[in-house]
Amino acid sequence: MTILFFATDIHGSEICWKKFINAGKFYGANILVLGGDLTGKAIVPIVHLGKNTYRVVLLEQASILQGDDEVNDMLKRIRSRRYYPYMTDPDEIVELNGKPDQVNRIFCAEVLRTIEQWLHFADQKLENSGIRCFVSPGNDDMFEIDEMIRASRHVHLAEGEVTVLDDQHEMISTGWSNPTPWNSFREEPEEKLHLRLEAMAAHLKSPQTSVFNIHVPPFGSTLDDAPELTEDLRPKYAGNALVPVGSKAVSNAIKRYNPLLGLFGHIHENKAATRIGKTLCINPGSMYEQGALMGALITMDRKKITNYVLTSG
Repeated sequence: MTILFFATDIHGSEICWKKFINAGKFYGANILVLGGDLTGKAIVPIVHLGKNTYRVVLLEQASILQGDDEVNDMLKRIRSRRYYPYMTDPDEIVELNGKPDQVNRIFCAEVLRTIEQWLHFADQKLENSGIRCFVSPGNDDMFEIDEMIRASRHVHLAEGEVTVLDDQHEMISTGWSNPTPWNSFREEPEEKLHLRLEAMAAHLKSPQTSVFNIHVPPFGSTLDDAPELTEDLRPKYAGNALVPVGSKAVSNAIKRYNPLLGLFGHIHENKAATRIGKTLCINPGSMYEQGALMGALITMDRKKITNYVLTSG
């Protein structure tokens, strides 16, 4: 019997990463799977004004910090809200204005430094635990993090691999998606995504007992319903108009191979489970901005799923 815990789309939330790594022990799972989008999207400067005084703007709210204790509290708040704190001064802020390439280099360095810390935390917590952990970076994750994950002792890079979970179950994984309006790192046309999926699925010994860990949900599955956007990428009708944005290549792969389980993410609002044929398809959703880890706890025994529950904590 295999007990698998799945989560996705934590987008730089340190609290969610730590909860994910601790979820195996907490829920009694022997396999952890993170389905993509580990990293955050922005830096929050903490500007040193002199005499141990700092200024920071977080979520459009400006604060003046006095002393190390207030700075440390703010560092924790920033990291818990998916951002990367960056200690700087007014002169550097002026220097960086109008230099997007230099800002991007700083951002990349902060992302990699944070991932290094996360992997160190995971290696410590998972040592001698018997819990196996698999991660496939998502479409929003830069490629530089892949080699760092490969170097981890206990966090395994699952992207593009056929992973043996136990004697009965294998897993294929990818964080690539069909095209999005945001031109993210890992997205490609449906035709190429189809070839990517086929290249993995062709090596499965028993597709019907396998797990498809794919970041983008199947098109038209209801797991992929997202707010329709205007031309300037704002939600139409206050977000009340929903359209399917998932992948047809993924949908076709599910229908062709009929895996036991499909694990998806990408669309944060759609915490739900459904079936496509005999395949149980799950999107646990994401509430990383609130520091809540959404997940799915699945028990698999031979050729069937004996139990599953969507979690929040």
